[in-house]
Amino acid sequence: MRRRIACAGSDRRGEEARAMAGEPQSDCLFCKIVAGEVPATIVRETETTVAFRDINPQAPTHVLVIPRLHYPDAASLAAAEPAVAADILREAGEVAAQEKVDGSGFRIVFNTGAGAGQTVFHAHAHVLGGRGLNWPPG
Repeated sequence: MRRRIACAGSDRRGEEARAMAGEPQSDCLFCKIVAGEVPATIVRETETTVAFRDINPQAPTHVLVIPRLHYPDAASLAAAEPAVAADILREAGEVAAQEKVDGSGFRIVFNTGAGAGQTVFHAHAHVLGGRGLNWPPG
């Protein structure tokens, strides 16, 4: 049976973050969305993921796909729960199809760490589409 891991809402790294695994946290925005304590415009849900619209969209389609389990970033999620990490990628594709951006192109972004722009320390993928997405980003 999978162990539910509680959220940590701030940038807790390394040993401190690992020590908190499994401990309930009340300050994680995304855990509150999963629990239904904070409203969000949810577009898809599965047993392992929740997808909802970003409140500050950077493209006409900007949806976040998060695991129901808390891990601070994509790397720690992939190391501990590779099947759930795969679920996020699969759901990102489903979101793109549902939003009808799969044909024109879309981007899946995982920001990992404050230096990369991560502001909520609960693993999540951004699904962006509906406009030109140039390379390099930024």
